[in-house]
Amino acid sequence: MAIPRQLPNAITVARIPLAVVFFVVLLLGGRYGEDASGLRWTAAILFIVAISTDWVDGYLARRYDIVSDFGKLWDPIADKLLTGAGFLGLAILGEVGWLIVVVILIREWGITVHRLLVAREHVVAAAWMGKIKTAVQGVALGWALLPLNALIGLDVWTAITAVLMIVVLVLTVASGIDYVVAQVRGSRRSS
Repeated sequence: MAIPRQLPNAITVARIPLAVVFFVVLLLGGRYGEDASGLRWTAAILFIVAISTDWVDGYLARRYDIVSDFGKLWDPIADKLLTGAGFLGLAILGEVGWLIVVVILIREWGITVHRLLVAREHVVAAAWMGKIKTAVQGVALGWALLPLNALIGLDVWTAITAVLMIVVLVLTVASGIDYVVAQVRGSRRSS
């Protein structure tokens, strides 16, 4: 079965406006304990669907051998827009600490800016550690967005969310260091 060559890239690009819609719905839905739980569920489902497309576009591109420089560059950017919207929204709602969010966003956008600056010379594809980091961010954000506190209790939900966010923070910083080290090694080899 042949698929259109641009389908993986179209899926990647669709994640960008979906991130904006998700962010607005999340903020309209309010905190996990407030009455707007229908919007909170909607925001959580939008996020889970959108972050799942990251796997889908990558799978299609590799499976049908249609990996492109566009996809290598824009897929991580779309991911960062979506996860950044999640972290930022949860911080605005007071559900995740600003320090964690600021550190994560600095790492994410610092590397994104670097990727854009070197894009004319070469496209920097996501490394294995960055892919793991994104997957764990997706799981942690999916958990934090789902208003499950009524089912399992606020204390349990809060504790699990806090542990997941610490794991995300550690992986985000570690993958950022891995990225910088790989770029330094690469530039030394090409010199």
